[in-house]
Amino acid sequence: QVQLVESGGGLVQAGGSLRLSCAASGRIFSINAMGWYRQVPGKQRELVAAITSGGSTNYAASVKGRFTISRDNAKNTVYLQMNSLKPEDTAVYYCNAGVVVDRRYIYDYWGQGTQVTVSS
Repeated sequence: QVQLVESGGGLVQAGGSLRLSCAASGRIFSINAMGWYRQVPGKQRELVAAITSGGSTNYAASVKGRFTISRDNAKNTVYLQMNSLKPEDTAVYYCNAGVVVDRRYIYDYWGQGTQVTVSS
């Protein structure tokens, strides 16, 4: 019913920048909070940044001041600008959205993940 498609991952040197995008499509009435999570092998998925429909944001302590989350509600898209990247930022990054379907049902959707690799 709803798909989240991520783009923008890749390989970058330490200190560099990447911008991730995640576009939602399908039977969407509206979208509540959207966020980015990341996961490395053998570890739990962790929240990187989140943004409400009104634009309030919160960040993991490890990325505060380096990453910026934003969204375009008209395009149902969320972005993650990542600056001053560090090798420890290497992970698969997943987009998440709380989507209101048919005006009343709220479902949690995930993207397929995009690899971010930061070389030292």
